[in-house]
Amino acid sequence: MSDYVSKPINNQGLVDWSREEDQIWHDLVSRQLSLVNDSACKEYLRGLELLDLPVDRVPQLPEINRVLQRETGWAVEPVPALINFDRFFSLLADKKFPVATFLRSREEFDYLQEPDFFHEIFGHCAMLTNPEFARFTQTYGQLGRDADSKERVYLARLYWFTVEFGLVKEGEDFKIYGGGILSSPGETVYALNDQRPVREIFDIHTVLRTPYRIDIMQPAYFYLNNIEQLYQLSQEDLMSHVHRAMKAGLLSPLFEPKEKQHA
Repeated sequence: MSDYVSKPINNQGLVDWSREEDQIWHDLVSRQLSLVNDSACKEYLRGLELLDLPVDRVPQLPEINRVLQRETGWAVEPVPALINFDRFFSLLADKKFPVATFLRSREEFDYLQEPDFFHEIFGHCAMLTNPEFARFTQTYGQLGRDADSKERVYLARLYWFTVEFGLVKEGEDFKIYGGGILSSPGETVYALNDQRPVREIFDIHTVLRTPYRIDIMQPAYFYLNNIEQLYQLSQEDLMSHVHRAMKAGLLSPLFEPKEKQHA
C-alpha cells in the first residue's frame, strides 16, 4: 500500500502544487541536473531539452503533453499513487504514460520505492520524445495487456532492465537511458562508476530470466549498442522469447534474499 495520495487535477488538467512541493521539485531537479549531463545518453538529453522543464516550480501535465504529443504522439496520464497491471499495460498500449501526481516528502528525499512525480517526469518523459523508445514502450504495453499473469512476471523483467535500469553504449562509454537510474543521484553514480555491478550486453533471453529487487542498488545492468535496438526488439516476436524463458526458468539471483539481508 502507498503512503502517498495523488493530488487532484482540476478541469484544466492542472495540479495545485504547494510552495513546499515547488521547493522539493527545485531541489530534486537541481541536484540531478548536475549529474545527468555527463551520465545520460544523447537521446535523453535531447528530450530533456525539448521538455524544457521548469526548475523553480513543479511542471504541469499539459506542458509535458504539448511536447510529447508533438514529438511521438504520447501523453502523460494522471493516476492514483498505485494502479493495477491491467490499467498500467492498457495505458502504455494507448500511448499514455501513467504519472502519479504526488511528490516525495523531505524525509524520503533520497530514496523512494514507489514512483513519484519526479521519477515519472524527470526520469522517463525525456525518453518518450524518442520515436524508437516510444514505439518499444507502446509495444510492451500491448503485449502486457494481452498476457496472462505468469507471462507478465517475465515481461516485468524486460521493462525493469530497459525502461527503468537500462544502459547504452556511446563510443567506449556507458550512458544511462533508464528512468529508475536517472531519477536517483546515488544510482546514477553507482551504475556507471562503481566496480561492484555486472554490466552485460543486452540479451533478451538472459534479461527475461534475471531476478531483481526494487529496494537495493542493482547488481546487474544490461546495455544496448544503440537505442535503435529497442525499436528492433519491438518488431520481434517477444512473446516467443517470454515462453522460451518460462521453460528455461530463472537464473540464480545476484543478491541475497531480503530476509537474510535483514537477519
